[in-house]
Amino acid sequence: MPAATPAFPASIAAEPGRAIVAQAGITLYEVGTIKFIPGVRTYVAVDGGMSDNPRPVLYGSGYETFLPRAVRAEREMPIRLVGKHCESGDLIVREGWVPGDLAIGDVLATPVTGAYGHSMGSNYNKVLRPPVVFARDGEARMVVRRETVSDLLATDLA
Repeated sequence: MPAATPAFPASIAAEPGRAIVAQAGITLYEVGTIKFIPGVRTYVAVDGGMSDNPRPVLYGSGYETFLPRAVRAEREMPIRLVGKHCESGDLIVREGWVPGDLAIGDVLATPVTGAYGHSMGSNYNKVLRPPVVFARDGEARMVVRRETVSDLLATDLA
């Protein structure tokens, strides 16, 4: 007996998202504080955190760290990279490694953050969202501008 024809034909869909886009994204932070606790760890706080990348706190996504100014340098100093939100969960990288000459003001990178960082970002604690910049062949162009205080307060009523 022949099989019945389904009322709706089957279709296959794929959403490659992270598999394709993640490797294309790098999040850059500016180092604001370095706190050495001998025998425990070194905390490095940056100008972003769980508002621009909630993935580590939501489901434990792991990232690595490097300094764009010293890509090939040995990374001998273990760090814990934390955000600026004063929350125990504001943890960006649990076990990062950077060169020993890390300094306040350095730009620190976390690669492979490109699939959902911007779309999942928020104004948690009234922090402004960062810009999104596309770079290719030594050229850069801003595709989403940095938020302003006016943007943040645009829906507030007087």
